[in-house]
Amino acid sequence: MRQCLGCREMKPQRELLRGVRTPEGEVTLDIRGKVSGRGAYVCPNEDCLRRAVKSRALDRALETKIPDEVMAQLVRTLEAGNG
Repeated sequence: MRQCLGCREMKPQRELLRGVRTPEGEVTLDIRGKVSGRGAYVCPNEDCLRRAVKSRALDRALETKIPDEVMAQLVRTLEAGNG
C-alpha cells in the first residue's frame, strides 16, 4: 500500500503512477516499478496530479524540483490511460 500525494488515500502500489529520483539525481516516471531510487506515488487521474503539483508534494517527496519534461510525461500517461 502506498499513499497518493494528491488525494492522500492509501492504495495498492500497482494502482498508482510512480515518479522516481535515481541515485544519480535523474527524475523520471517509473512505469514498471523497478527503477532504483526515491519514489513518489500519485493516482492515475488529473485531479490528483494537479493537487500534487499545486501543493509541491511531488517536489518535496522526491527532494528535488520536478523537470517540465517529467511533468509532461505524467500528463501524457494520464491522457493515454483515460483515452
